[in-house]
Amino acid sequence: MRIKILTLFPNMFDGFLNESIIKRAIEKGVCSVEIIDIRDYSLNKHRHVDDTPCGGGAGMVLAVDVVHRAIMDNTSEVSHIALMTPQGRVFKQSVAMELSKLEELVLICGHYEGFDERIRDYADDEISIGDYVLTGGEIPAMAISDSVIRLLNDAIREESHADDSFSTGLLEYPQYTRPVEYDGKRVPDVLLNGNHKLINEFRRKESLRKTLLRRPDLLDDYPLSEEDVKMLNEIKEEMK
Repeated sequence: MRIKILTLFPNMFDGFLNESIIKRAIEKGVCSVEIIDIRDYSLNKHRHVDDTPCGGGAGMVLAVDVVHRAIMDNTSEVSHIALMTPQGRVFKQSVAMELSKLEELVLICGHYEGFDERIRDYADDEISIGDYVLTGGEIPAMAISDSVIRLLNDAIREESHADDSFSTGLLEYPQYTRPVEYDGKRVPDVLLNGNHKLINEFRRKESLRKTLLRRPDLLDDYPLSEEDVKMLNEIKEEMK
C-alpha cells in the first residue's frame, strides 16, 4: 500500500515515520509513506499557499490552485484522496479497515482557517477524527495512517489486532501479565489454569462488561448472540 501525505509541515512526520511499528512496516516493504510539501506547488516567490477569505473574516484560507497542483502531481486513477477536516465522516475502526484495502491513500492536511471550498471537488473523501479543534490536519493524518498500516498484512501479527477494541465491535477484554500478584492485586485465576474454553468465556464476558460500563452505545447495533445476552444479564445482576 502507498500512503501520500500532503502537508505544509513535513518535519512533523519525522518521528512518526522513524519509530516503532510504522518504521518496521516501511522497512519490510509492507507500505510506503511519502510526505509531500504543499509549499513546493506555490508559484509565489515567498511560497505562500494561502490568502485572506473572500468577503472578509479572520484567518487565512488554503488556496485552491496551490492544493490542486499538489493533488494533480501526486495522484493517479488508483488514488483515494481524503481531506482531513472536521466536516468529514468520523473515523472509526470500520473506516480504517475500509481504507486498508486501498492501493493508494492520499491524505491532505488542512491548516489555518481551512480549505478553499473548491478543493473539495478534487477529493474523494473527507475524514474527521473527532469533534474537537486542532491546529491542522497533520495529527489526524498520523492517526489515520497508524490505524491503517497496522491492519496491513505483515505489519504486525494478525492475532495482535484481531481482538483490539472496536475490531470486533466491542471493547477489548482486560489483559494481565506477570507478576501474578502485585500490591495486593492478583491476576484472575481463570487465566492461570490453562483451560482455554474457560479463558475464552471469561474474556468474552469481560469484553461485554467493559463495553456495557464504558461504551454502552456500542451494544445498540451489535449482533448479540444468545450466549452474549445471557452473559450481559449475569453482569447486570452482579452490578446490582
